[in-house]
Amino acid sequence: MDTQEKIDVTGSTLDAETHALAEELFQLVRAGDTERLRGLFAMGLVPNLRNSKGDSLLMLASYHGHYETTRLILEHGGDPELANDRGQTPLAGAAFKGDLAIAELLIEQGADINGRSSGGKTPLMFAAMFDRAAIIDLLLQKGADPTLATEGGLTAVSLAQAMGAQQSLARLITLGFHP
Repeated sequence: MDTQEKIDVTGSTLDAETHALAEELFQLVRAGDTERLRGLFAMGLVPNLRNSKGDSLLMLASYHGHYETTRLILEHGGDPELANDRGQTPLAGAAFKGDLAIAELLIEQGADINGRSSGGKTPLMFAAMFDRAAIIDLLLQKGADPTLATEGGLTAVSLAQAMGAQQSLARLITLGFHP
């Protein structure tokens, strides 16, 4: 795997020209400009480059729902487990957003179903908290463990209940998981 580089796009460690180029790159990814990004990979772009918040190219593409851009970054070695500074992985972001296609792609490419972010939250917990029933079904089908708990002892079911995520709560209870 390539060295995971982190770039400071705040300008404190980059000259103005480099800062502008970095900002343009991250904007290309947020916008889902797959073809321009493809050309940059051909020129040697590092796939696990991260911005000042620790968001990788893959995190930004997947979070913004750009399937083809996400796929391209993965094909060029983007790490589906590279978490940002808040400990969030691309799969946790897709679960939060409710993007089933991106979640499936990340899982196919090796994202950890039970990977934990800061505080011990799993993608299933994010899906449960934000009422993403289709993501819950996918994660459970792929082997997510609904009995895992956060550092504070909360499970996906108890988080769904605490957040008022009624659809998630009903789905998990129907599957036999209780608060």
